[in-house]
Amino acid sequence: MSALVAAAPGVYVREASAEIIKSARMPQFAIPTIVLPPAFYALFALGMGRGDVEMATHTLATFGVYAVMGPALFGFGANVASERETGQLELKRLSPMPAGAHITAKLIATMIFSAIAIGLVYALAIYAGVRLSTQQWATLATVQILAVIPFALIGLGLGYRLGLKAAIAIVNILFLGLAVMGGLWMPIAVLPEFIQTMAWGLPSYHLGEMALMVVGRSDAANVWLHAGPLALITIAAAIFAWTGQGRHAA
Repeated sequence: MSALVAAAPGVYVREASAEIIKSARMPQFAIPTIVLPPAFYALFALGMGRGDVEMATHTLATFGVYAVMGPALFGFGANVASERETGQLELKRLSPMPAGAHITAKLIATMIFSAIAIGLVYALAIYAGVRLSTQQWATLATVQILAVIPFALIGLGLGYRLGLKAAIAIVNILFLGLAVMGGLWMPIAVLPEFIQTMAWGLPSYHLGEMALMVVGRSDAANVWLHAGPLALITIAAAIFAWTGQGRHAA
């Protein structure tokens, strides 16, 4: 038992490394999750809004959240569904691997790929003329990296419940739907009123608003109006993932 405990940190490192290598070798994962967010940011901030620093700053906040959605939803939703269909999850569950090592490794890999996508967006933002203080950059990066959590939980719940083809289809719909309806591609105020109302139940909307507060594009006094609902959504997503895992284990 003591030998297993001593070896546990190494297991986490090796499992995380394997997840990173596996994802990097999958162009169907890397292209939409790493390339698309900076490409869309370049289109909006450098193309359509050329010379508009305010627009570049606004979209920096929202597209940073968009950049983490892909790695989280695809990395947990589609990958877990694939591993479940091929029996890899069952094999890992029966192995002496520490409990939670598989999910922790996926979370680390997801955060790393998210950081790459966000870094590319930040580089484009600086090129577009966005200027933030060191504290703002650090806070923005923290908010956007932690944004992985609710989306990863949603993806995990789907991966435990759906087959690979269904998971890919649903994740693609969520990826685009959460971005548009959450106001990440365009200000929420220009969307129809019923979508503005629905946005209050979406993690993308609340995370986007919190990121906008960091860059000074939204009133920071309203932070709890978004942090509170976001916490409830995250708890609901955790229950969704946990009950899905329970069904798989059974």
